[in-house]
Amino acid sequence: MEDVMKDRVEQLVDFIMKKCLWQFHSRTWDRERQNECILTKTMQILCEEPVEKETSADRCYWVDAVYLSDSFMRRYTWLGTMDKDEIKLLMQGVKDRIDYLTIKGSLNEELNDPHY
Repeated sequence: MEDVMKDRVEQLVDFIMKKCLWQFHSRTWDRERQNECILTKTMQILCEEPVEKETSADRCYWVDAVYLSDSFMRRYTWLGTMDKDEIKLLMQGVKDRIDYLTIKGSLNEELNDPHY
């Protein structure tokens, strides 16, 4: 089961890396905020939970989350067979992997440049 989850995480990460530009902000804090907000809202949509849309930033993240959740549901039919706890675990794995690829494992030293 663990191998299946890892494979599914990689499928969603691959989609994000190929189809989305939001993960390429120029500063670490931007990437952290984007990853957290967009992927949390995507998880909430997939789990049919309420999504906060009070501020302009919330609405911006929500639009990206709607695109992701719609794309994921169309492309990866196995999502429809997962319960909410499994989806939450999956999306945490996606966030962890995206954080690694775009922040923690990035060789881009400009991400943490205080003068940038």
